[in-house]
Amino acid sequence: MSFVDTHGTVLAFDLGLKRTGVASGELSIGVAHPLTVIPAASTEARLDAIAKLIAEWQPVLLVLGLPTHADGSEHEMTRVAKNFARKLESHFRLPVFLVDERHTSTAAESALHERGIHGKKNKALADAVAAQLILQGFLDARLIA
Repeated sequence: MSFVDTHGTVLAFDLGLKRTGVASGELSIGVAHPLTVIPAASTEARLDAIAKLIAEWQPVLLVLGLPTHADGSEHEMTRVAKNFARKLESHFRLPVFLVDERHTSTAAESALHERGIHGKKNKALADAVAAQLILQGFLDARLIA
C-alpha cells in the first residue's frame, strides 16, 4: 500500500451485481464518508456513472472492496472484483487498491439498524456505508503503515 500522495480525494467502491456503493475520503485527514449508490447492473453503465463521479471529485486513487469467503479463499465475486479493478485502472488511469471487504455489508446493515434505519432505506444506504467501511479500513491501514 505505498504511494506518494499524502493528500487528495479517494473514491471507494463496494461492487455489487445490481448496485455499487460509493464512498469518498481525504488522504490528509483519513476520514471516509458514504457518498452514493450506483444502481447499475452492467459494467458499462457502472463505468459511466463512475466517470461522472471521477470528473466531479477528481480523486488521486481508487479503492475497491475485494470479496472473499470468511476464511479468505476466493469465490466468483472475487474474480469479478479483480477484473473490475483492472478495468478501473485502465479506463481511468488511476491507481486502484483492493481491500478486504469481509463482513463490511453485515457491519453496514448493523450500523444502520442501530440508527433506526430499516427496510428499503437500510437497503439503499447499506452499500454506500459498506464502501465507507472499506475506505476507512484502507485509510486506517495507511496511517499505521
